[in-house]
Amino acid sequence: MESLTQIDLDDIQGLVVRGYKDLSAACYVLLKIMDGAKAKKWCESVIPQITRASTRPEDTALNIAWTRQGLAAIRFDSHITGQFSDEFRSGMITGHKRRILGDVGESVPENWVWAGPADEPVHVLVLMYARGMDKLTEFYSSFARGFAQNGLKEIRRLTSDSPLGGKEHFGFKDGIAQPYVAQFDRSGTRKQDYPVALGEILLGYQNAYGRYTQRPLLDGAQDPQGLLPHDMEGSQKRDLGKNGTYLVFRQLEQDVRGFWSFMKQQSQNADAAHAVYLASKMVGRWPSGAPLVKAHAADDPHMKQQDDFMYHHQDAQGLKCPLGAHIRRTNPRDSLEPEPGGKKSIEFSNRHRILRRGRSYGQPFTPSVDPHDFMRNLEQKDAGERGLHFICLNANIGRQFEFVQHTWSNNPNFNGLYEDPDPITGNRNGRSATGNAFTIQQEPVRKRICNLPQFIRVRGGAYFFLPGICALKYIATAPQE
Repeated sequence: MESLTQIDLDDIQGLVVRGYKDLSAACYVLLKIMDGAKAKKWCESVIPQITRASTRPEDTALNIAWTRQGLAAIRFDSHITGQFSDEFRSGMITGHKRRILGDVGESVPENWVWAGPADEPVHVLVLMYARGMDKLTEFYSSFARGFAQNGLKEIRRLTSDSPLGGKEHFGFKDGIAQPYVAQFDRSGTRKQDYPVALGEILLGYQNAYGRYTQRPLLDGAQDPQGLLPHDMEGSQKRDLGKNGTYLVFRQLEQDVRGFWSFMKQQSQNADAAHAVYLASKMVGRWPSGAPLVKAHAADDPHMKQQDDFMYHHQDAQGLKCPLGAHIRRTNPRDSLEPEPGGKKSIEFSNRHRILRRGRSYGQPFTPSVDPHDFMRNLEQKDAGERGLHFICLNANIGRQFEFVQHTWSNNPNFNGLYEDPDPITGNRNGRSATGNAFTIQQEPVRKRICNLPQFIRVRGGAYFFLPGICALKYIATAPQE
């Protein structure tokens, strides 16, 4: 495995190594290229302002990503573009991808508010972060004034500045379990026994199989300025992908009222504590973030180590954390074949990890973001749409993001279950009403909850390439095809 000294943090966009948690306000600007030549000059001009992994930003941060259509819009060499992964090139809204991702029913792309088949294409994603909304507005305005004159049209600006106190809109603590990448841990204080291979996150490095993920490799003549790093496999070619990654963006609208109304109904209008217990069974954690594996009977808000657990030896039968709970599906840890409870099982799970970099949007259902308050106010007038701007980074969209979504989240037969999709994010369409179930393992008899509604629907999404800085310079200066 490559050591930290071999990683050029100055060539990596900052979002890869940090989520900018100190910069509370964020906006994601979706742009369409109207004039390719002008857009390339704009891109070249803003490269010095891009936040790099070597820098911890104080007030603002800026990163930029491209869709396949965006590269085509600047007439980037199609032979080079053809070397990107099939998932990136084909996008998110083909018939096959709809089935893989579960984008049917209410989440069908025809219902999206951006990037749907009838919408204007998204070419460039500008990710902006700032310390507070006033600072973000100022930061955004400094760029927006020049979009039109630089051949760019703003399609939509998605803003995230929800005062949720570290929770997501359903009221559960968020952002706990992130994959550990040793090369990003400059302090060495987070050392873990089973780190995720650098090549699972960044292109141009060895992945968990000891191989290099598909990426565009150029002959030296295609890079006359020598902007790109050499291929680490020794081919003497130039690596356009190195220090870049794929960025998956999905706008997910959350039905908070529907979620807690269902929990209350299933609790037969018992006290709110039982509804919270049921919701926690579906999530796999209590609202405080305490995992059910470590705190089965009741929440433990004072638990400090919320991510140091496994499943097989602590809860193989799912009597503490149900086998189909959301966090048990999206990160199975040591619970799946081969050899549950052993090294091979953990390594298998690590081959499908993703770095999450999303932010919530919209106002909370109640200011406290407390599920007990939610249920006391189910009849109140709603404050509008809310949800998650889901963003994740991975080097292999098919084996990482799409695998988690299709094989673990939407799969009704995950981990030996029967007609049980993910109770939080799983797609409910195409099955009988009784098939949309959630099973709670318990003794002497399991409990099965049927007719789960759809709590989350997709409102937009696309696949992007988040280049390294050298690759971004190449994209901005390469001759047009």
